[in-house]
Amino acid sequence: MTEDSTSVLDGAEAKTDEPLLRVTDVVQTYTLFSPGIGRRTIQAVSGVSFDVHTEETLALVGESGCGKSTLARCVLQSPRPQAGAIEFRGTNLVPLKERELSKALRGIQAVFQDPYSSIDPHWHVLDIVAEPLRIHKVGTPKERLDRAAELLEAVGLSPSLYGRRRPRELSGGQGQRVAIARALALNPLLVVCDEPVSSLDVSVQAQILNLFEDLKQNFGLSYLFITHDLAVAKHVSDRVAVMYLGKVVEIGSVLDLFDRPLHPYSAALLSAIPERSSEGRGKRIALRGDLPSAADPPSGCRFRTRCAFAQDVCTVEEPPLRDFGNGHLAACHFPFTDGSGQEAWIAAGAEELAEASAVN
Repeated sequence: MTEDSTSVLDGAEAKTDEPLLRVTDVVQTYTLFSPGIGRRTIQAVSGVSFDVHTEETLALVGESGCGKSTLARCVLQSPRPQAGAIEFRGTNLVPLKERELSKALRGIQAVFQDPYSSIDPHWHVLDIVAEPLRIHKVGTPKERLDRAAELLEAVGLSPSLYGRRRPRELSGGQGQRVAIARALALNPLLVVCDEPVSSLDVSVQAQILNLFEDLKQNFGLSYLFITHDLAVAKHVSDRVAVMYLGKVVEIGSVLDLFDRPLHPYSAALLSAIPERSSEGRGKRIALRGDLPSAADPPSGCRFRTRCAFAQDVCTVEEPPLRDFGNGHLAACHFPFTDGSGQEAWIAAGAEELAEASAVN
């Protein structure tokens, strides 16, 4: 391989104090047209900011439609965000021209929910894994296949058994392993994982999650891990960011967020984890009302229409993300700073039921 090509396959860089990825005030909207309704602007991501550090896993969680996957695609510049900055290794990717962007994105790769939708069904597994090397003209054809064989071994697939197979000859878990191997071909520093285990059987999910952790240690990887499953987020992540209706409402370490959620929405999500809700009846928090439309989000705090603790200020003033210590941030006017999140919700629900009974 050439000197420039070989550098792509060198190990990940040493840790620094600067974040590997810095997302600042990112905005992404879509314009939809519906017969009888006309044009509507969907605010998919509205001013989101967060960091991912070297060899860190940040899980991005929230309900379907909250903007998680849209934000992941913004990081990948597909499409580019309409506003804000996405800095990778200190370089803002958003204004880069195509050639510069292609070079910068060597360090960011992706693993998606359905591996079969992103791989050619007619290709052999070895050719699929070697494809990024061919596109970026790294090495000779033999060196590319050798690299692909090494990566198949790294993800637990024997090249002699699976290298000449086609995607239709693989199980779901094997197909995802191939997708992961391909994502590692250019030796990235950051891997964006968009619901990578949600379509797999539970037993296979555990194997793939353990594989992600092993690869993180062996390759010095960082992950932006998109998931709606908080149990998965707890298993794989160092920190968790909670999204609601296009906004990040809370960010904190796994220990802080799971044991001491500050935002009412985070507390409600955590109550739905089976291991928590099985501790006793009445522990699960049922949010009132429906998820508002992203085409017309509520004023002030976007969660206020479903929050039992909302007051007048929540209607007129959007709460900023504030640091409550140890890097634990929440966007709430009335956060659970005493650690009483779930208990406060349960008490509020009981109070609402009592008021309803009195009226009836």
